[in-house]
Amino acid sequence: MTNEQKALITATVPVLKENGVLLTKHFYNRMFTHNPELKNMFNMGNQQSGRQQTALAMAVLAYAENIANPSVLIPVVDRIGQKHVSLDIRPEHYIIVGKHLIASIQEVLGDAATPEIVAAWTVAYNQLAGLMAGHETNLYEQQTHKTNGWTGWRPFKVGKKTPESAEITSFYLYPADGGKVAPHQPGQFISIRLFLPQLNLKQARQYSVSSTPGHEYYRISVKREKGANLDTNGMISNQLHDFINENDVVDLTAPAGNFTLAPDIDAPVTLISGGVGITPLLSMLNSLVENDYTHPITWLHGCRDQSVHAFRNQLNDIVKTKDNVKQHVFYNQVTDENREAGVLEGYLDISKVPSLNLQPNAHYFICGPSAFIQKQYHDLVGAGVNKQHIYFEEFGPQLLSLN
Repeated sequence: MTNEQKALITATVPVLKENGVLLTKHFYNRMFTHNPELKNMFNMGNQQSGRQQTALAMAVLAYAENIANPSVLIPVVDRIGQKHVSLDIRPEHYIIVGKHLIASIQEVLGDAATPEIVAAWTVAYNQLAGLMAGHETNLYEQQTHKTNGWTGWRPFKVGKKTPESAEITSFYLYPADGGKVAPHQPGQFISIRLFLPQLNLKQARQYSVSSTPGHEYYRISVKREKGANLDTNGMISNQLHDFINENDVVDLTAPAGNFTLAPDIDAPVTLISGGVGITPLLSMLNSLVENDYTHPITWLHGCRDQSVHAFRNQLNDIVKTKDNVKQHVFYNQVTDENREAGVLEGYLDISKVPSLNLQPNAHYFICGPSAFIQKQYHDLVGAGVNKQHIYFEEFGPQLLSLN
């Protein structure tokens, strides 16, 4: 890009701040009108909620703001790239997206989209697409170089279906070809793709792997969603609960995601989960326990009540048998029996645990709803925890920017 083109991109930042979501809504409507087959690739639930449009608007704005030095966006590029690889997005898809994004800029901005601005954004998009596609090519290569690794969609058979609470059920997924699987990193997710009759579309959703790394199967633990107007995400979860049974076959992609335990982690670990956010952290905890991790491990979990507390007995057993593992549980609704067992009432609040030892340079992993993540993050920072040692996983399109 020339310096003049970079200046033109920078000059559009105020417009993107004001009209970014309008632009991305127009873009998605345009793309799905001209390329309806892509509805099978994009999560239509996130389209319906507006989360995907907002996430794209934030990404475009961040790129424009850092056009002089895009390398600062590498962490964001990796996070998005992990999602793209999990959805089997390939370089040819960037060509389609680019065509509709540039056309949308012209159509939304009208006369303000001068030939010079359009030319600058065309160069900028191609630069970004090259950066993303190049990074994703490396991620695909890493997948294939893993033991038992693969890329793209692969058929898996449901070997076992086990209730874990009143709302959450685990699915044990084995390769339909009888082969092995690549061990995941604790905290990673897989994508599962189902046909939804309600939409007449194939739709994909990511679920954290709740089992420890192994070569035989992946386990996902899925929450049943309630409500009359479920989006696609809820439809997929309920389709699994209601219509997918043992021996049924579903499509999966290989594990992806960078919300993981570092292999050389050597410090106290605190795991903070809300509701079904327990799933990636359970894989982390069990992996630490299986590897005889000697540093203190603290687990904090919050949910509505005992009936929806998944893996409760398993976690209690770990705490009883491992001296270095401590647990603090919060229920919105507690019974006398819960109180006797030490359960705290209300939403998870670290200030209500007087024995909690928050070491500034320990490692903290948070997973749960967005509001839950924000509260725990800010409470930890307020307690003196190093921001660089706080990691979080937001289900769905990344909208939180806390670090």
